[in-house]
Amino acid sequence: MSIQSLQNYLPENTFPYLKNWFSNHYIHIKITKNRESKLGDYRKLRDNSHEISLNSTLPPQLFFFVLTHELAHLLAFEKYGRKIAPHGAEWKHTFRNMLLESIEVYEDNLKPIIINFSRSPKANFMASPDLVKYFEIRNQDDGSEYIHALKNGDQFIYRNEKYVLQSLIKKNYLCMHLASGRKYSFKPLARVIKCS
Repeated sequence: MSIQSLQNYLPENTFPYLKNWFSNHYIHIKITKNRESKLGDYRKLRDNSHEISLNSTLPPQLFFFVLTHELAHLLAFEKYGRKIAPHGAEWKHTFRNMLLESIEVYEDNLKPIIINFSRSPKANFMASPDLVKYFEIRNQDDGSEYIHALKNGDQFIYRNEKYVLQSLIKKNYLCMHLASGRKYSFKPLARVIKCS
């Protein structure tokens, strides 16, 4: 897929940045169905070309953000070598610079969030509450809410299973699965349906 054909998924004015970042690299871009487990990924192929996959359902600003994240892997590996940690200091430095270089692509109310995120980029999008809240990437017509809005003792449904929220441990929520009695830790931005 060419850079031009990506335009359907991207915000305006991204072409100059992508042209610069893609430069002389041969990159296979795969647009996939929505994946709950990840928004995108990067792989170096055996023929020394590169493959980046991205979820087709991402809104344009998030699509560009995730594409930047994945391109940062490619550029960091090319510059520093394959022995660096995938989300180590070299990747963070590369990703930070790319985000700040392309800050004008983002909407005005998103720019401060991106700038704040760039101070210490996270490997996982879900580890950045401000970005998750901004994009609200899941369908909100299902009556779900963030688990952090619930109180101790509230019952909720997550992936068709019923739980009760018991307590806050550090930053996560300890919950008991009602059918089995097993306890599970939920991140604050897990979306659940509160039982009435």
